Amino acid sequence: MSYDPPRPAGRLLLTPEDREAPARTRRLRRLGLGERPEPALDAFADRLAELTGAPYAMVNFPDGQRQFFAGLHTPEGGRAERGKPVVGRRLAREYGFCPHVVVRRKALVLEDVRDYPRFACNPAVDEYGIHSYLGAPLIDTTGTVLGTVCVADLAPRPWGRAGLETIKTTAADLVVRLEAQTP
Repeated sequence: MSYDPPRPAGRLLLTPEDREAPARTRRLRRLGLGERPEPALDAFADRLAELTGAPYAMVNFPDGQRQFFAGLHTPEGGRAERGKPVVGRRLAREYGFCPHVVVRRKALVLEDVRDYPRFACNPAVDEYGIHSYLGAPLIDTTGTVLGTVCVADLAPRPWGRAGLETIKTTAADLVVRLEAQTP
């Protein structure tokens, strides 16, 4: 696996290279996804946040340059950790953990991101206060990874096997829904 070069911030960021981004972008366009917020995906993210008890839940459709949360649930009242901003609809690729899920094509469970040197220096930790993450890829019937379904918390979380099964099941369910709405 190759990695993008470190960014000028002086950190060693190990965001994996995403060779499938052009194909994903084309597939998302055919599905009519990835360019605007979707109320149905916001509702999906709301249900996922409720199901997991996480303050953040997202349906993420990344491309080669950025991540786009077509479905987004943020903490009550739009407040994150004291003095920290709330995650918005768009983030650079190097923020967060979804790019790793997309490239690996496998779910990722980080109960405390600070326990993993590869993830501890991610800007999402310092800038947004994200300390735990649980995400799964959205792999459609063509084999394309459309994006991810994920939840994040401001505190370490013991997601466990139940959390892993929940995120994988919800990802599979969402892919069925997304493909069913294809014109």
